[in-house]
Amino acid sequence: MPRNRLPPWHEEFVLPNRRAILIRPIRPEDAAPLQGMFGMLGPAELRGLFSDGQEALDDATATQLARPDPKVELVLVGAEPLPPGEAMIAGLARARIVPGTRQAEYAILLGNYVAGLGLGRHLMQKLVKWSRGRYLDRLYGDTPDSNGPMLDLAASMGFRPSLEAGVPPGLTRLVLDLDGS
Repeated sequence: MPRNRLPPWHEEFVLPNRRAILIRPIRPEDAAPLQGMFGMLGPAELRGLFSDGQEALDDATATQLARPDPKVELVLVGAEPLPPGEAMIAGLARARIVPGTRQAEYAILLGNYVAGLGLGRHLMQKLVKWSRGRYLDRLYGDTPDSNGPMLDLAASMGFRPSLEAGVPPGLTRLVLDLDGS
């Protein structure tokens, strides 16, 4: 009997509460649902990384986020297993290559109702896999100092805090060396 296979970068992830989440690349149709859910995702400091510092996600930014350049970025959503545009988005993860470097910056946003249920770890693993597949040297991102669970998660995956200049106050830069050193 043939297996029902999902397209690349698509995966069903079942939360401990038995709720099924479809992890998949963001689609242009996701722009409107993303705008509707944006204020409920992650801390404001991290939402600002996706929305140029704005609290809300405007039409142009939502459209741009929903159409990533596959050569330099991966944007995944954790959503209800419904068609794009109809599915409520529970999580958003992005890795983007920093121009002129061999490193990528990541950001992950989760809705409060899925925080602490393993979706963040799973999305982070996908971003690390993508970054390694691009033969990058480093993956980094900023996390609020108050987000102990994310700081612990990153440490358990080999990320280390970095004392780089330019990190906004209240955030910790977490770095994973991908080149094997």
